[in-house]
Amino acid sequence: MDFAERLHSLAARIQEHSHMLSNEEMTKNALVLPFLQTLGYDPFNPQEIFPEYTADIGVKKGEKVDFAVMRDGKPIMLIECKSSKLDLRKINPTQLLRYYQVTPSARIGVLTNGIQYQFFTDLDRANIMDDKPYMVLDFNSPEESLVQELKKLTKTQFDIEKTVSAASELKYTRAIRRLFSEEMQAPSDEFVRLFACKVYSGKLMPAVRQKFTELVKKAISIYINEVINDRLKSAMITESDEDIDDIQDVEVQEEGSGIITTEDEIEAFYIVKSILREVVSPERVAMRDTKSYCGVLLDDNNRKPLCRFHFNRSQYYLGIVVNAEKAMERVPIAELDDIYAYSDRLKATPLFYE
Repeated sequence: MDFAERLHSLAARIQEHSHMLSNEEMTKNALVLPFLQTLGYDPFNPQEIFPEYTADIGVKKGEKVDFAVMRDGKPIMLIECKSSKLDLRKINPTQLLRYYQVTPSARIGVLTNGIQYQFFTDLDRANIMDDKPYMVLDFNSPEESLVQELKKLTKTQFDIEKTVSAASELKYTRAIRRLFSEEMQAPSDEFVRLFACKVYSGKLMPAVRQKFTELVKKAISIYINEVINDRLKSAMITESDEDIDDIQDVEVQEEGSGIITTEDEIEAFYIVKSILREVVSPERVAMRDTKSYCGVLLDDNNRKPLCRFHFNRSQYYLGIVVNAEKAMERVPIAELDDIYAYSDRLKATPLFYE
């Protein structure tokens, strides 16, 4: 079972058991320790997971953080737990911040109630935990795009420099996306002024500014729709049943002809398989490689393509089925993580064959 599948399995377990837990101790044992185990750490080995780790603060002795993830005898991650009954959004991470400040070897702080996880680091000031998390995971509605970010915290892949660098990028890109989304819904005066001043020479009186607020919203909406339509027009490839029969013949001929399935294709397959497990049994998802592309099929049936990987050039493309006639759109991806952005469309594909 790959990492993404283990996370999905944990999510199902959390949703099944969380309502039965009434206090913090039960939350630790039933939810938090399994999460750490999913990250590859041994919860029964104090050299990896140290419970009640002492983090004395000045003259205040005996302060203990619930769990410390250890490496080479030093904590690298501090975890403060709350009861699953508490809403993490209403909890101030002050206690975790104090532990973090007196434990310089730990660069990641985690505040959790076993269902929601807030991940902190020190991007703003060295050795002082940021006020806001750089990543938030909610097992009630997990984001597929966070799988690769969580993978960076696993025992086998944890690298503090790479983790903090990724945290910085994640924090600011998500903040910018959120701001842009807010501006799309309700443009601020500054956002409206930015565009209006470039196309309008008069004074931005209140009535004019109100008019441009609606114009900016409309213009951005039109632009985004045009970009989507242009990509659909240029990327749409329609395949008939006859085409698919021909491909099947080619695939039979190509067996044993030197086709090499790359590591990227294998990893992409597991990403797609993980995404699709919510709508179809993983055993029904198969991969078949050819010289032209690597295909993912339902029931290993060439008439039921789920998607394709076109990884034979420097620019990678993901082929997505768009209708029951098997019309396929190729979308460019910069890295394998980008596949998660198309989760909803991939999960809709098996419905074409029901």
